[in-house]
Amino acid sequence: MENPDYTIVIPVLNEKDGLEKTLQELVEQGYEVSRVLVVDGGSTDGTIEVAKMYGVRIIRQDGRGKAAAIKTALKYLDTEYTVVIDGDYTYPAEYIRRLLSKLSEGYDLVIGARRKFEKGAQGLVYRFGNWVLTKLFDLFYGINLTDVLSGMYAARTSLLREVGFEFKGFSVEAEIVSHFASMGYRISEIPIYYRKRVGRKKLGVRHGFSILLSIILLTWRYNPTFTVFLLGALLLIPGLYFDFYVILRYLFYHTIHHVRALMGAVLTTSGLISLALALITFYLKRMEIRLSRAISRCRNI
Repeated sequence: MENPDYTIVIPVLNEKDGLEKTLQELVEQGYEVSRVLVVDGGSTDGTIEVAKMYGVRIIRQDGRGKAAAIKTALKYLDTEYTVVIDGDYTYPAEYIRRLLSKLSEGYDLVIGARRKFEKGAQGLVYRFGNWVLTKLFDLFYGINLTDVLSGMYAARTSLLREVGFEFKGFSVEAEIVSHFASMGYRISEIPIYYRKRVGRKKLGVRHGFSILLSIILLTWRYNPTFTVFLLGALLLIPGLYFDFYVILRYLFYHTIHHVRALMGAVLTTSGLISLALALITFYLKRMEIRLSRAISRCRNI
């Protein structure tokens, strides 16, 4: 890809040491500092001084959190593509060109999927949590990604502006991917190497539950019917409990519990109907997304 029009956005908050190594690597990899935009969330550790030392553009973000940082950055961008990386030196700069190359092939969002890890970069608990959240995301949106929470990705700036950025903290990546998936935009991944962060770790186990809640709320926004029926399918749990209770009591004690049997039948039936409707809605949504993608491709021909 020759002379792509892009900006590298780096959201930071007290990332002095990590940002220095990140910017140094960008320079060594041949990226122009004029293409780098550092968005500061109110650092007090000398992060701004490091950014000034390398001569990159610096802006102060509106509000707090990573989502606010990206939303603020978009106000200052006029390039065709936007590349987002963290300022903690976890994402190697060498992959940026591959992200941009994928965009040039017609994709709208390209994610750097973490496949290989430096020792100590990410514990088993975090990897498992990321795998679970990604699989749930794939299930809800009918896509097949391996790392929806990666902090390294590139997108078409015009489409990135469509995202509402309503979710704070580390849920911003899930919100971006959910919007692109729901709108039928083309999403791809490239495998990348993930390094141990420089500086204090900010992501904890509790953030995983926050991201899970965000994914559920995002699903409610983009496919509310599916979410309602899926929640209705939870009626299967108490329904099956009552069913087994009644059956076992009858088999072992020859006792018939009419009320519990009726409750079990109603709850189980309702749960099965809701589950069936959720599956139907899910596949209808997948069909809608595929049709949207097909129409988009036809328009680009």
